[in-house]
Amino acid sequence: MAVFASLVLGADGATTKDGSSRGVSSGLDRTSFLERRRLADFILIGGQTARTEPYHRTPVPVVISSRSIANSLADNRMAHWWNHSPIQALEKGIKKFGPNVLVEGGARMVADLLSHNALDGIYLSITNLIGGENIIDYEKFLKSFSNVSREQVGDTLFIEAKTLK
Repeated sequence: MAVFASLVLGADGATTKDGSSRGVSSGLDRTSFLERRRLADFILIGGQTARTEPYHRTPVPVVISSRSIANSLADNRMAHWWNHSPIQALEKGIKKFGPNVLVEGGARMVADLLSHNALDGIYLSITNLIGGENIIDYEKFLKSFSNVSREQVGDTLFIEAKTLK
């Protein structure tokens, strides 16, 4: 089983700009992000992510953990809108789709899954863009892992962290 989270951040720690992660993303980040998606059995996101990001077409099933009943992805036949907590949705998704999970929810979902020791790792892409919203201290996430590698490619810093402490 491999449950990895994936987040893109601006240089100031912003997870969104103008309400979407696209505002802090780079071309290099998007390429890496799409490659990881194809390897997953399913993608796990939250309701806010489903409402603000482009999940209308996905290469694998997408599970939305949300207390809202408004399914904004009704046009995606592979979308499953579940009224479950992130950990409950993760467990149900693994039983239904398989153990290789890419968590693309926001920082709050990642923090929740970390608090349950439910992540095997995290991928961070840090671009040089600044001026966004929802600023986080990503180093706090990295402290949960014992194996952290960093690679600068162009204007994007890629961080991969594995193995919970």
